[in-house]
Amino acid sequence: MNQTNIKAVVVTVSDSRTEATDISGVTLVGLLIGIGAEIVEKLITSDDFENLRQTLYALCERKDVNLIVTSGGTGFAPRDNTPEATRSVIEREASGLAEAMRFETAKKTPTAILSRAVCGIRNSTLIINLPGSPKAVVECFEVIKPVLPHAVNLLAGKTKH
Repeated sequence: MNQTNIKAVVVTVSDSRTEATDISGVTLVGLLIGIGAEIVEKLITSDDFENLRQTLYALCERKDVNLIVTSGGTGFAPRDNTPEATRSVIEREASGLAEAMRFETAKKTPTAILSRAVCGIRNSTLIINLPGSPKAVVECFEVIKPVLPHAVNLLAGKTKH
């Protein structure tokens, strides 16, 4: 069975980051390229709920995208809206991914359990929320990296073993 190519969009969620200061987004692009993903787009969007919701929705409607990975907006701050925006867009949760990231990364960084990250599916696109720090991006990505190709294959309807 052929592997489905991962076609990813990296979305940095921040009111203050620019292309010049988006270290976590650049880190995430590198990690995705490292597993053979094609980076379809990298963008920065504000923490504004409605703007983020519309961005995620529009990306899920694209035929050239099957993975959206966000960085930022998953904490307790009043402007941290990424989980709520993601929940408003997804049709099904993929809670095991978020649970595994929190569980494994908390072994190194106890504050990892404060992440409210959500993962889920809309159409045949997987959305994964990661925290905003480059260190957390790397630690969380290492947890989910082994299952990403299989998840994308399943969403593409490649379910034979």
